[in-house]
Amino acid sequence: LALKRMSVRKDYRGLGIAMALGRTALDFARQRGSRAVVLNTLMLQQEARALYERLGFRRHRRYVLPTVYGRLANCTITTYRYELPGAP
Repeated sequence: LALKRMSVRKDYRGLGIAMALGRTALDFARQRGSRAVVLNTLMLQQEARALYERLGFRRHRRYVLPTVYGRLANCTITTYRYELPGAP
């Protein structure tokens, strides 16, 4: 399962909403029999990366966005992966 574009409006951050959304996404994936949840994030998104690591995601790989802009700006993407225990 791929997790994409999870965000919480700035004035609602710090209330545990993102953590609850992340846990809900993991529960959804587990109930559907997924083996893992994966996501990509920019290196600039420090708060998001910290949240994913608190949820139990592990860094899977890093790469520079394979476009002219990505190479010029050194736009680094980190892929995170959460292995779901007991998955088939």
